[in-house]
Amino acid sequence: YYMCQQYKTEASMIKHNILFIGLDTHKTFTEVAYIEDQRGAKSTHLGKILSNKAAFKKLARQLQSKYPDATLHFVYEAGPCGYWIYRLLTSLQHCCYVIAPSLIPKKPGEHIKTDKRDAHKLAKLLKSEDLTPIYVPEPEDEAVRDLSRSRETAMKDLKDAKYQLKALLLRNNINSKVKDNWSLQHLRWLAELVLPHPCQQIVLQEAVSTITERLKRLQRLDNELTHQVKNWRYYPVVKAVQALRGVRLLVATGVIAELGDLTRFDHPRKLMSYLGLVPSEHSSGGKRRLGAITKCGNSRARRLLVEGAHSYKYNANISKEMQLRQEGLSKEVIDMAWQAQLRLCRRYQRLMHKGKHRNVVVTAIAREMIAYIWAISREVVLPVVDVKLRLARMPA
Repeated sequence: YYMCQQYKTEASMIKHNILFIGLDTHKTFTEVAYIEDQRGAKSTHLGKILSNKAAFKKLARQLQSKYPDATLHFVYEAGPCGYWIYRLLTSLQHCCYVIAPSLIPKKPGEHIKTDKRDAHKLAKLLKSEDLTPIYVPEPEDEAVRDLSRSRETAMKDLKDAKYQLKALLLRNNINSKVKDNWSLQHLRWLAELVLPHPCQQIVLQEAVSTITERLKRLQRLDNELTHQVKNWRYYPVVKAVQALRGVRLLVATGVIAELGDLTRFDHPRKLMSYLGLVPSEHSSGGKRRLGAITKCGNSRARRLLVEGAHSYKYNANISKEMQLRQEGLSKEVIDMAWQAQLRLCRRYQRLMHKGKHRNVVVTAIAREMIAYIWAISREVVLPVVDVKLRLARMPA
């Protein structure tokens, strides 16, 4: 994004034209339209191209040869096709923007939608600067994010299998005598259980086998995630934010993998708004009306923060597990985590005494948690960047 802004500034300084190209991408083909950066210019429909690397390279060469003095600015919607188009075009030294479909302006009376219209619309909106590009992660960051999401999917599948087995036992009025569910003793009790009908016994055995296999799958993903995160470039940030209460390895990895570089936000309020943790507002005249949180942005990161915020209902203390997580961290990070725990525990109790609903209280705590995560990430990342800049400026 910053490289594109630099290209745009340089192009305006030397009075080069800018060619805005709208791409309506699909699995097999892409619709292309472009418009010149001139007053009164009309968009031109270029047609369809195949959605492969060779076709996009050919498109860029054709447009560059037709407009040799223009800089090419591509734009397309984020979707299931991923970011390979963005990475290909930026590797060719062209500017590319990826836009969230929910942030594209739409007229109230617009009820006709085609691929051709979408390509024209993207090009025109990019020219008028009515589009806000999203953050595109690096390939390594996206790979860790995929692994973290896969682990979450495995956990959800395991819960679904357990719910199905419990429903089977409930329908047959069978109550477990073991209090510790899904322990080794509970699994042995399930293995010895005999249902009235042979068909139901088959269902029981299949359910137990499914749960056992999904437990092993979850364990494999946990081990891989723990191993791969240690080789990740954001591992110092992941390790540092674990100094906070309610932020263990899985929560820290999930939040950082979903959000990427937190230093791109110059203020924590922008990060809160990005996650949809700020209240909606509808104010007019002298009245100010605040509603529920906006819930925009990354829902998975928001949910992980809300899960971690529940731990602040207890009094502030440093447990043995938290001491182990804080080993090797700087004094500034540890002090920041302790200040966060004191403040958030007091705030949790104060809001509960005021009669606020527990969900409202937990959301307020999660909103402040991300501010402390932002501060710790800057404390970890910015000193490293300063050292690299100093080494780069040193004479050979």
